[in-house]
Amino acid sequence: MPYEYRKLSPEEREELLRIRRESGYPLHAPPHPYREAGYYLITAANFEHVPIMTSPERRTEFEIRLLSAMKEIQADIVCWVVLPNHYHILVSIVTLDSVFAALKQLHGATSREWNLADVQTGRRRVWYKFTDQIMRNEKHLHQAFNYVHYNPVKHGYVTDVYEWPWSSLSLYFESEGRDWLRARWKSNPPPQDLGKGWDEW
Repeated sequence: MPYEYRKLSPEEREELLRIRRESGYPLHAPPHPYREAGYYLITAANFEHVPIMTSPERRTEFEIRLLSAMKEIQADIVCWVVLPNHYHILVSIVTLDSVFAALKQLHGATSREWNLADVQTGRRRVWYKFTDQIMRNEKHLHQAFNYVHYNPVKHGYVTDVYEWPWSSLSLYFESEGRDWLRARWKSNPPPQDLGKGWDEW
């Protein structure tokens, strides 16, 4: 993360860059080591986690556009959540390259529009690059599902997951019921470190 990098000493920065070079990762951007078909948890944040999606109207509009962008690339959307300064979406895709193109267009368009609306033209960076995590197995997939829906509570926006409307939880509540969701949580609660390094920007 760029602002975490700024806090490092010169020696720590050099060591971090050495490790990234040896791993073949970009020096100052999230790595994307997997590109093949599979389930991916995609995460993107407003730059330096500044809350730019603070208004309910903006979150609603962005949620609609995010889902539309994923449907256009024929992603199978499993779940999602949109918060004031970041979002998560869990999708099944044929290739990660299609997500790159879709999010580049979505982030570019919303950056221009929101900077104009907020009178920030030319001065504010809206998005940081997205991160992705491929689901290793079915358990990992279920844990990510629960993590996404728990995110508004994790970040202190609500005390009850059902109070946050900008997520897919209500759809599962309507189609499957609370008992199904509760059983899913009990059988696959997300571990404490799920999200470490990519949900703490």
